[in-house]
Amino acid sequence: MTTQPLIQPQASSPVVPATIECFNPATGEPLGTVPALSPDEVRAAVERARIAQRAWRDSTFRQRRAVLQHILDHVIAHDDELCDYVVKDSGKTYENAMLGEILPICNKIRWLLKNGEKYLKPEQVGSGLLLHKKARIEYVPLGVVACIIPWNYPLQNIISSLVAPLMAGNAVVVKASEAVAWSTQRFQKITDEALRKEGFSPDTVQIINGYGDTGAALVRANVQKILFIGSVNNGRRIIEGSAEHLTPVVMELGGKDPLIVCNDADIPKAVHSALGGIFVNLGQNCIASERVIVLDGIYDRFMTELTAHAGKLRQGVPRRGGNVDVGAITTAQQIRVIDTLVNDALDKGATAVVGGAKREIGDGTFYPPTILTNLTSDMRITREEIFGPVMLVFRVRSEDEAIALANSTEFGLHSTVITSDHARGRRLAARLEAGATCINDFGLCYLNQDLPFGGVKYSGFGVMNGRDGLRAYTTPKAVLEDRGRFSPPPALYPVGPLDYSKARASVRLLFASRTSDRLKGLLTLLRIALFKK
Repeated sequence: MTTQPLIQPQASSPVVPATIECFNPATGEPLGTVPALSPDEVRAAVERARIAQRAWRDSTFRQRRAVLQHILDHVIAHDDELCDYVVKDSGKTYENAMLGEILPICNKIRWLLKNGEKYLKPEQVGSGLLLHKKARIEYVPLGVVACIIPWNYPLQNIISSLVAPLMAGNAVVVKASEAVAWSTQRFQKITDEALRKEGFSPDTVQIINGYGDTGAALVRANVQKILFIGSVNNGRRIIEGSAEHLTPVVMELGGKDPLIVCNDADIPKAVHSALGGIFVNLGQNCIASERVIVLDGIYDRFMTELTAHAGKLRQGVPRRGGNVDVGAITTAQQIRVIDTLVNDALDKGATAVVGGAKREIGDGTFYPPTILTNLTSDMRITREEIFGPVMLVFRVRSEDEAIALANSTEFGLHSTVITSDHARGRRLAARLEAGATCINDFGLCYLNQDLPFGGVKYSGFGVMNGRDGLRAYTTPKAVLEDRGRFSPPPALYPVGPLDYSKARASVRLLFASRTSDRLKGLLTLLRIALFKK
């Protein structure tokens, strides 16, 4: 996703301020200042987390569930207040704050409460040839996990990033974006309260703020894993920094997601999937359906209904009660990114059928819902992630053309297919180069916590969510032990004159594909046994 820099190169780092000035993007109103941690303060925070993790790693699953339950209860009990913080810090609507932040957090924690122990407790596995042994996999906590996250979902990014590593027995240090630093002070109270209630140090979870040098220091602080959600360029910097200690990373680097509308699609379903796919949170969404690819037979009817709805979307300063449909862009820098990409497309022949220019509303940072058509591959906007409320609509003649266009970018995070034919939906989904495909709905793969969430190509690697996303915050440790009280000693020395023949015969008996070879191996072993007697 496109964000302001979170990580800067180690060399020639500029002098950065000690505080972050925070503003409401919808009104320009100052919210206050937040301390920006220096590299030394970051390293001290990681050391505090390392100490706190010693007790947390030995916690029982009952204790971990209790802490997560406290977090869930707090979020629900204070949902209105938390939405106030989110709206003021990000500029999004109250409806999006509730559905896009509170709901996913509750859903994720509920899944962890139900499934965390099941997927983290020791797993018995077969012992293969070693019939006298028992084998198991133990999922051991890593230590300290660093999460470096963007500004588009201030609360959801923080809580959803930390609860899985916390359930797995790790301490967590979260570096939030400086663009939404104001609300983090309130969010820290959620985990502090939950940990103290169960007798654990609040240093087990720390939310830190700062600029590029803060993020760079966290990456190089010898943590045991890094989760990074952000842009490709910043992802490269994360990997460079992680190489210092060979720290493993999970990368979620945004996308250029396609939404394919087949010519048998239900028009209202297709239109509302597209509207939600790009205008939810004003397109500031890593799985935004930036490219809507419409089959020729349905294109005109689809566009008529789409533009009618999009042209009526109300934009302004969000208040309770649904006064607007969409709010503000969170950062002024992102306005510049969107404006540059749109103007480049318009200069090269694109048509803005809705929107297409910055909107002045008071002192806020607003860009209106926009729909562009007549797009060509030489336009930057068709290749680069917009991360804003700009829908690109393409008209294609066939399924093959739709798939080729969908797969033509360097990204591959999410994808959507809208069709009335289930078999057709599955067929198209199988051909899409993406970490997920949702058939006949937008974005619900992320909401299903049993599914892994991650991308391919430049959208990153590693997964969040599901069994695999949870176990990613552990070291799978192999353990082999005796099945009973007695076990034959592994007497390999001294080497005897028949040991090679015995080993060769054993291999043939166990693994030869022909029955005759296995019988020869068995006879050889019998002869050796008789000879020894």
